[in-house]
Amino acid sequence: MDGNALRWSEYRSMPWKNGGGTTREVASGTVHAPLTSMEPEAGFDWRVSVADVDAEGSFSTFPGIDRLITLVEGEGMVLTVDGTPHQVGPLRPFAFSGDAATDCRLKAGAVRNMNVMTRRSRATAKVQIITASTSWGTEMACATGETLLVMAITEGITVGGPDGRETTLGRFDCVRHEGPAALTLRSTGAVVGIRITALC
Repeated sequence: MDGNALRWSEYRSMPWKNGGGTTREVASGTVHAPLTSMEPEAGFDWRVSVADVDAEGSFSTFPGIDRLITLVEGEGMVLTVDGTPHQVGPLRPFAFSGDAATDCRLKAGAVRNMNVMTRRSRATAKVQIITASTSWGTEMACATGETLLVMAITEGITVGGPDGRETTLGRFDCVRHEGPAALTLRSTGAVVGIRITALC
């Protein structure tokens, strides 16, 4: 199971598309042949990243991309998407189109967001906040054709794999699994479960 662990300290840092900040890439993938365009988002069909938002301003646009954003640190923010404001609170996934003009207003200082992007014609994503219980363990099933990522929001989460081996995750560490199997969360705490499904 350790071979599927992705560590916060090893995530690749990259600038935002609009140059307004930086993000750390957790994982990305393609479900068909990669695109050949020189656009920054052209190299993936899905991507999971964690971004620090220290100041208010506009988000980058990503034509043809669907976005799911989850506030994992901080008090909250207001996203105005194509003129409509939306309150985004901690651990409440919010979906919006990457095509939209999106501005961010911070409610009480800097925030940290987990972002999931999927190319609309190639993949879909679901994000779920799960609280693990030590007493019984909490199972997360991964189906055929799915990629499952489990990101720890609290310290000390232990994830058991189908091979019986366990991996302990620090905050914002992640486990990635593909194909049918069940992962078991064995410690008390919160995780974000991210499911990527390829579109045929």
